[in-house]
Amino acid sequence: MHRHGGDIYRNQNKIDYSANINFLGMPQAVRQAAKDAIDDAVHYPDPFCEALKQAIAEKEGVPAEWIFCGNGAADVIFTLMLAEKPKEALLPIPSFYEYRQALESVACQIRTHLLLPEHQFCVQRDILEALKKRPDLLILCNPNNPTGQLLDQELSEEIAVQCQRQGTRLLMDECFSDFLEDAEKHTLLSKVAENPQIFILRAFTKMYGMAGLRLGYGICSDVALIRRMEAVSQPWNVSVPAQAAGIAAVKETAFVEKSRALIAEQKAYLLEGLQKAGVKVFGSAANYIFFRAEEGLEKAMREAGFLIRDCGNFDGLTEGYYRIAVRGREENEKFLEALKKRTQNIWQNQL
Repeated sequence: MHRHGGDIYRNQNKIDYSANINFLGMPQAVRQAAKDAIDDAVHYPDPFCEALKQAIAEKEGVPAEWIFCGNGAADVIFTLMLAEKPKEALLPIPSFYEYRQALESVACQIRTHLLLPEHQFCVQRDILEALKKRPDLLILCNPNNPTGQLLDQELSEEIAVQCQRQGTRLLMDECFSDFLEDAEKHTLLSKVAENPQIFILRAFTKMYGMAGLRLGYGICSDVALIRRMEAVSQPWNVSVPAQAAGIAAVKETAFVEKSRALIAEQKAYLLEGLQKAGVKVFGSAANYIFFRAEEGLEKAMREAGFLIRDCGNFDGLTEGYYRIAVRGREENEKFLEALKKRTQNIWQNQL
């Protein structure tokens, strides 16, 4: 199994900066809804997620029939691949490993498109040239995980038009868009009605602290695709507590606004500290920061009591790239103090 961040089970008593989850945790109303739903868990969950779909539809301003709900974003990705069975996919790297895993599960040929550090790992216009080879599927992540970089909106819309023109399915992963202060300026949601090739992926995991409950969803105006996904997905794939939590979460607008403000404040504090520590910072559009530093930093920080994400096992990256989540001020102060000591020690040991 591929190694991910958030492995608290083999790293107990560590402060976790490796998983990009809102440091405020789960909203109280969402927690309570999940707890209350335990009494109903003696019954099978609604296999059609009708109440949940309606709640999401009202939040996103789309018809409920355009929505597919899954056991986390990863489940939605794998189900999409089963329904589409693409023969060839264009995959910019570095990116979320589950894309590759899902594509390989249906024996899809993967054509990678390398994002370069000299371009800050941002998608460039050469992606349009790569698209001309007419892959069945293009996967983009906005903001990108792990790099934290945003896709230029004008380019994003141009890509979507080209995909529609040539019949390429566009999977646009917007799972971290909740953390953007101007999220409406960095989404293709308004283009979904006119372009059925767009499939937008979103999740409750990060913003609402629901990683352990598992709940994600896709939005696509190609209703035939949604029906195919429902036909190939596992029955009862979203649990009773997860459905109840999702219905409660879409009402938490004040929590989202508070989270964005606090994360922006603490991100600025972390960025200043990272720069003072002499590391090279790349993207930080969402609730995490992607940077380059000395090799061995993950081990050094783990020994100091902090988990960070070593990104050396992402396709397209080498050792020395790291990702950290934004946490609260007290933890961030301790983290930066430990980071300063460890970077100095690693540098001295390499002399």
